[in-house]
Amino acid sequence: MAAMTDHHHHHHHHHDHDHGEASDLSETELRVRALQTILVEKGYADPAALDAIVETYETKIGPHIGARIVARAWTDPAFRAALLSDAAKASAPFGHDGKVGDHLVAVENTPERHNMVVCTLCSCYPWDVLGLPPVWYKSFAYRSRAVKEPRAVLREFGVSLPEQSEIRIWDSTAEVRYMVLPMRPAGTEGWSEERLAALVTRDSMIGTGLPHEPSGDRP
Repeated sequence: MAAMTDHHHHHHHHHDHDHGEASDLSETELRVRALQTILVEKGYADPAALDAIVETYETKIGPHIGARIVARAWTDPAFRAALLSDAAKASAPFGHDGKVGDHLVAVENTPERHNMVVCTLCSCYPWDVLGLPPVWYKSFAYRSRAVKEPRAVLREFGVSLPEQSEIRIWDSTAEVRYMVLPMRPAGTEGWSEERLAALVTRDSMIGTGLPHEPSGDRP
């Protein structure tokens, strides 16, 4: 079973990914720049094309697709039920350029249960829905501590939950990628999907954060 609460024993799973330990941002940037230089120098890639790919992930995919999916689920009960039943199928039409959401499973936060996503052996992550993964998601500290002491990790992210709340950890694999459907903030009744999507954060869809609270300065 992929899910586990605070005290469940973890079973390792197999990945076909690089299982290297944590990499910090500066090292990642150096690797990316070195790879980009080689690709360009050998004529395998056009610098403009590489820039376009990065821009697409940052401005068109990013967490934007996921935010739209969450906003739709908040406003459309039928879509919410479809998302929780088969997230891969329900999210497919939201792709910027074709299908997204392969292997995707959505888990819903409730007042009684908070969900949190981790990949204990590497960094499996739904790029096509949430965009580029945060650096800390790949770190050994997050991958190990999220399983052993999730409540403490959440507090460090600024999320304090009632002691009676269950925290359920979902371990992503190459075959299953998870996204969290966060709870809709109060005071957003009657809001449009576009306005609601602006409240959805990437971290709230990983489970390490909450959506923004509504305020008068938001569109």
